[in-house]
Amino acid sequence: MTVAFKYGYSATPQWNEAAQACLSQIGEIPATANLGFIYVTDALANRMPDILGFIKQETGLEHWVGTTGIGICCTEHEYLDQPAIAIMLGEFPVDSFQVLPTIKNTAEIPGELMVGKHPAYFGIVHGDPQNQHIAALIEQFAAKMESGFVVGGLTSSRHKNVQVADEITQGGISGVVFSSEVALTTRLTQGVSPIGSMHQITECDQNIIISIDGRPAFDVLKEEIGEVLSRDLNRVAGYIFVGLPIAGSDTGDYLVRNLIGIDVEQKLLAIGDYLQPGAPLQFCRRDGASAVEDMERMLNDIKSGSAATPKGAVYYSCLGRGESMFGPDSEELKMISRALGDIPLVGFFANGEISHDRLYGYTGVLTVFL
Repeated sequence: MTVAFKYGYSATPQWNEAAQACLSQIGEIPATANLGFIYVTDALANRMPDILGFIKQETGLEHWVGTTGIGICCTEHEYLDQPAIAIMLGEFPVDSFQVLPTIKNTAEIPGELMVGKHPAYFGIVHGDPQNQHIAALIEQFAAKMESGFVVGGLTSSRHKNVQVADEITQGGISGVVFSSEVALTTRLTQGVSPIGSMHQITECDQNIIISIDGRPAFDVLKEEIGEVLSRDLNRVAGYIFVGLPIAGSDTGDYLVRNLIGIDVEQKLLAIGDYLQPGAPLQFCRRDGASAVEDMERMLNDIKSGSAATPKGAVYYSCLGRGESMFGPDSEELKMISRALGDIPLVGFFANGEISHDRLYGYTGVLTVFL
């Protein structure tokens, strides 16, 4: 069965005009379309029930998944800090997907996830960043997938953390799971580059790093970032990060965590994650040139990994990427089109990106339907 996709987008300030503009771009609704993706900027979060109701009525599609973002994206376009809507219609084999209602804690994860008569193979999920168990939810939910893989992102919003899973929802993870009948490929690209050498955490307390390689943590940081940055620690915030290599990764993958505090007197570092003594660590820096280079690597991997023609895609990027890393005029999204062609694509700029079974930061996660 050929999987066909159609999409539409609009940055018109009035929600009803924007929604109608999306549908006008899509044109005739394919009779075989059976799943929709919808992403709305947080400026319209309060109108999401109206938008979803209107889109459902006009398209006749029952099944929709999506969320809100401070920024959203679509083919060759990104919209931040303005009202905007992007929707995509997909045509999937019958009984090849199942919309997932909100799961708020690990006890609610089904013992077995089925899509029709087949095990759930792959998931696309949207998470509520206010859920304290979100990392565990993602990890344990991914373990239920036959592939062990889910992708997606955490809702980003200055208003309501609204998600869509056939209806308006919030509070946990929701989305859609697919059987292995749906052909797809997914890759992740990093937005920071490692600096210095690999280290080992010697002593820590929850998210506080006390010593690295048997030395005060701050002393090691100063050596790695150099004298200029060490004299002006205010410049470190948002530029220097902590990379935590993933055990067993065959691609050298690592989780990027924010450096959220420095105690100069006690020579301590605080990061945005809990740590264990003995864990490896490498400092990283925000680097637009490296982000572009790694984006090209990811896109080449996708192109070379399959001879099938891409039909549509979803892309989840970090709020810290976009224009600040790739430059103006939606360059991050245009890179995708230059590599894969003018395929339908929608997504959003997340408060944390989901790939495999983990929560990332400063990454882009691209999933292409084949």
